[in-house]
Amino acid sequence: MWFNLLIICVLGFLAAAIDAIAGGGGLISLPALLMIGVPPHLALGTNKFAASMASLNSSITFARSGKVHVPLVKWQIPFTFIGAALGVWAVLSVSSEFLNKAVLVMILIVGIYTMLHKNLGMENKFQGLHPLNLSAGCFFALALGFYDGFFGPGTGSFLIFSFIALFGFDFVIASANSKVLNFGSNFISLLLFAWNGKILFSYGIPMALFMILGSLLGTKLAIHRGAVLVKPIFITMSLLVAAKLIFQYV
Repeated sequence: MWFNLLIICVLGFLAAAIDAIAGGGGLISLPALLMIGVPPHLALGTNKFAASMASLNSSITFARSGKVHVPLVKWQIPFTFIGAALGVWAVLSVSSEFLNKAVLVMILIVGIYTMLHKNLGMENKFQGLHPLNLSAGCFFALALGFYDGFFGPGTGSFLIFSFIALFGFDFVIASANSKVLNFGSNFISLLLFAWNGKILFSYGIPMALFMILGSLLGTKLAIHRGAVLVKPIFITMSLLVAAKLIFQYV
């Protein structure tokens, strides 16, 4: 029991630190729970509980630093909630096989495109909100909320990329905004897991505490080191998510 707690707390801390910077922490935290023998359905619920606490902490820390663009995300949050609710409902009746393959292609494109465009996201080029980019932002919030509720891997990467591509934010502000929306979609899934009794609190609570500490470290690093730190980690985590999806088909 104590050794298992040590494993999930250490790996949870690392996962949350990376996730706060550039997303993709689920690649570490979920396998940690599976590795110690937690059944898959309980592992998913427990991971969602701990990760939601960490993403809430990251959102608050980013917001206090002034990195969250509130005039934009306040419009996107309701669409994220709606999308996540629809995604959870859809996953009960629709095969995810096609979506898995589509996501593999998209996240490879995102990772490679970001790697090849050296100046992408290195400077904040945001020039204000207007009806066109606000509408596009709300659409992507709805679509990625749906995706997170339906499937999940790579949601943080897609959110960060959409904030850079649509609005011209740098990686730090894009990461801050994505954390707020990611928490919104996670919260819907968390409620459903809790309602169905799929959270193992004996592991989830200590893991959540260490993930909160990890998210605090990651957020501080992102704020103080800027896009120079966030961009390479973003590329790495995007390609690792793609590698994980490829491995599922091998």
